[in-house]
Amino acid sequence: MMSRASDTAYKKIRSFILHGEAYPGMQLTEERLAEISGVSRTPVRDAVQRLENEMLLVRSASKRLSIADWSDDEIDEMFTLRAMLESHAAERAAQRMDADSLNRLREINEGLTRAVTRPKPDITTFLDANREFHDLILECAQSPRLSRLLPALVEQPVVRRTANQYSQNDLIQSGTDHDELIAAFTAKDQKWAKAVMTSHIRRAFHSFSGATRNTGKD
Repeated sequence: MMSRASDTAYKKIRSFILHGEAYPGMQLTEERLAEISGVSRTPVRDAVQRLENEMLLVRSASKRLSIADWSDDEIDEMFTLRAMLESHAAERAAQRMDADSLNRLREINEGLTRAVTRPKPDITTFLDANREFHDLILECAQSPRLSRLLPALVEQPVVRRTANQYSQNDLIQSGTDHDELIAAFTAKDQKWAKAVMTSHIRRAFHSFSGATRNTGKD
């Protein structure tokens, strides 16, 4: 069982990777991670092991620790696996979602749509609302296994860094996809929900790939 200090280190280091000034390929030392998390090196080692298991941190042949820098093929595979798992979650949720959850999905997506239709899209609000929307679908799927498997594929630090490069049309389309998912859930149509989620994640992959290529040209 992970100690409280190790759990603190894990949460703080993970937040640094996902939301901080970290970047793919950035090298880190246990000393630096101890500074970030405010704990000693022993719990940091436990946290690092957990983050390596999530493939957020990697070690080189010389044992140097760095933030994962995924290849194009790896990113394609991540989105492929994510599409498989999230479409299954949507399929399950279509039969299990109650009226309160449906209303909550509508509220979340209305907030997301308002954020991305401003003259200057509010990326932070978009990311938070998008995460909340997908988390609620996963919750409604009522599958502990999916709840354990999906987060490692969804929470990718490169997604946050490239979201600012997405076109406004891409961001608006995300909200439109969500509207169709809500319609499928309202109809309790499992096949429709699964199909929409699959296309939604594949669309996100192509938007992501385009954003990454554009970033690389800067």
